[in-house]
Amino acid sequence: MDSLERDAAGIGALADPVRHRLYQFVCAQPAPVSRDQAADAVGIAHHQAKFHLDRLTAEGLLETDYARLTGRSGPGAGRTSKLYRRANRHIAVSLPQREYELAGRLMATAIAQSGSTGEPVVEMLNRVARDYGRRIGATTRAPADAAAALESALRVLSKYGYEPRRIDGSANHHVELANCPFHALAHEQTELACNMNHALITGVADALAPHGPDARLCPGADRCCVVLRRGRD
Repeated sequence: MDSLERDAAGIGALADPVRHRLYQFVCAQPAPVSRDQAADAVGIAHHQAKFHLDRLTAEGLLETDYARLTGRSGPGAGRTSKLYRRANRHIAVSLPQREYELAGRLMATAIAQSGSTGEPVVEMLNRVARDYGRRIGATTRAPADAAAALESALRVLSKYGYEPRRIDGSANHHVELANCPFHALAHEQTELACNMNHALITGVADALAPHGPDARLCPGADRCCVVLRRGRD
């Protein structure tokens, strides 16, 4: 299960209104809570609360620990209780997939490095994005030829929401990226976002050298500004 599927499953778990109320109660408390505390707060049976709290835990929305609610230890201190707290995990689902957090991290890194080196921020951003592309491209096995390199690049880009689509033509066989993960940014700051996109995708191609695909800026309506063509064997 990829991250989008995991996040969707977690959010789906909150569709149940009782489960949603339990989650809200747990998140609003300053300390972990027991099943009985949550059940009493929401007004449901304790066994029902346990079922829903464990489901939220299984979906990664809550985390658990065990402790004695009395705070005492030793003989007579009582049994430990299972306690629930909000998981230290950020969940966001966007369809089509967006990567604004990634854009923010790349920009923050570029701004910090620009401040320390004096290099223009935009040039630094493109360098940072290309380096990031190389890192994610390097997570795949070294391709044996250009066809394998293109397939590897498309798998990597699919994970980041680019939605590759093959465009067949006798003289113009290429791959378009139907979704821009930085859509809102590209709408407001087109040149900045497109150059960052191009740098990131070029970095992926770099990691697949010497057979990496050719990534070119080729803006079009309702898609990413970069297109890919098979590299050379």
